[in-house]
Amino acid sequence: MSSSQNSKEGRKAVTIFGWASFLNDLGSDIIFPVWPLFVRSLGASMSALGFLDGLGQALVSISQAFSGYISDRIHKRKLFIWLGYIMGTIARIGYGLSTKWWHLIPFKALDRTGKIRSAPRDAMISQLSGDEERGRNFGFLRMMDNLGAFSGIVLCIILFPLLGYRKLFLLAAIPSVFAAVLIMAKIREPEDKKSKFRKPLSFKGLNPALKMFFLVSGIFSTGAFSYSFLLIFAREVGFKFGFIPVLYLIFTAVASLFSLPLGRLSDRLGRKFVLIISYVFWILVCGVFLVYPTPFGILVGFVLYGLHRGAIDPVQRALVSELAPSEYKASILGSFQMLIGLTALFASFLAGVLWDKFNSSAPFYLSFMLSVISLILLTTIRFEE
Repeated sequence: MSSSQNSKEGRKAVTIFGWASFLNDLGSDIIFPVWPLFVRSLGASMSALGFLDGLGQALVSISQAFSGYISDRIHKRKLFIWLGYIMGTIARIGYGLSTKWWHLIPFKALDRTGKIRSAPRDAMISQLSGDEERGRNFGFLRMMDNLGAFSGIVLCIILFPLLGYRKLFLLAAIPSVFAAVLIMAKIREPEDKKSKFRKPLSFKGLNPALKMFFLVSGIFSTGAFSYSFLLIFAREVGFKFGFIPVLYLIFTAVASLFSLPLGRLSDRLGRKFVLIISYVFWILVCGVFLVYPTPFGILVGFVLYGLHRGAIDPVQRALVSELAPSEYKASILGSFQMLIGLTALFASFLAGVLWDKFNSSAPFYLSFMLSVISLILLTTIRFEE
């Protein structure tokens, strides 16, 4: 396939994947703005909330590592993407039927295991993207994720007072059905003429910069607890119940607006530069929540959090896919997400324990410290860009 054909196929696939992600995140983010409040309403402690959110992140990571490896082995991507959307649909129905917080555990597991779609999809996008547009393509995908999230949050704000938790969650299952149909009907499995997957992936043989980035990302994500803690913190500061989804809307809107520009910026100025910016944004989030815990400070913190998410998500995917050997792209992307997810499980659970045992500021102090260490280490990595 010529480079022009590759670019054309890549943009077409990215567009389809973007709309599927829009629909799926539309459904997800009808739920997410009120998720921590819903879990707490079922009698969960902050430790239990941290466990649920951390479990979700861990299962995201494990499922991506598994699907990435199997996808590379059998040279199939589409099946995992389609199945992932179906799993999310079933999970949201389960949320709507749950009456105790521990009932949510299997459905949270199913929902986040649905992320088996991500590593195969990202590998396909990377395969169909040129070096000069890979950041742009991943940025576009993240932009569509966030636009879907933005739309879902708006629907949540409008419909929650009318429907309540359960009917709203059942409604959230519908968009993912359409996403699955879109993938099945419009995505064509790319022809793979390369040699078969010959031997197991060896971490020792990987690019040294990639291995160092794994280490730095693991340290950083150990302090990067879930957004639920930001929303509950805002509630404790004095924001009314009805305004909590608006805060979620703010950071999602900012992430949506800046994902594509920041992805393009990484194409021009390098992945490392934008990753450093993303770490700085998260450090500022922690600093603002600690030093200026007022309504205005919280608003600024959520804007900074949106900038952080808009910068880190597309750029680290593009970077990892570039540093990974071509025959192992899905495996490496999945392994990277597994690392992030497993450390996120620990991060959110630990944040909940610190919150319950000490105070609401304790998780932010730990995260601030780990983020500064990660930033220093990141500046020492020499990526060949």
